[in-house]
Amino acid sequence: MPITAFYTALLAPLFLYLSVRVIGRRREAKVALGPGDDSILLRRMRVHANFAEYVPFTLLSMGLAEGVGVASLVIHIIGVVLVAGRYIHAYGVSQQPENFKLRVTGMTATFTAIALSAIMILVKVLPVVFAL
Repeated sequence: MPITAFYTALLAPLFLYLSVRVIGRRREAKVALGPGDDSILLRRMRVHANFAEYVPFTLLSMGLAEGVGVASLVIHIIGVVLVAGRYIHAYGVSQQPENFKLRVTGMTATFTAIALSAIMILVKVLPVVFAL
């Protein structure tokens, strides 16, 4: 799964950056667990958590699509949409005040990547699954 691995590598720096931002704010606010009363920490935690909630499943779906033989170009399209969506979402939600348009754009791109992966997997596996 070299294509999925490539997009994983492109997303890793963003995950690390979001992690470091949470850790840094925890130190500044002296909050060990949860957000405390710090709204900035809460926002940073949610941006990081949102990434952690959506990206692994999407990469798994991409990898499965790649593994069942979906065309490389389609996997690249899914990967580009995912990477763009996650960077746009993280930027939009990190702004004070939040840029809601970028948040929605980022989530729409993420959902598109998930849906495309699922559709492509079904296109490839349904004939095999029901060819009893």
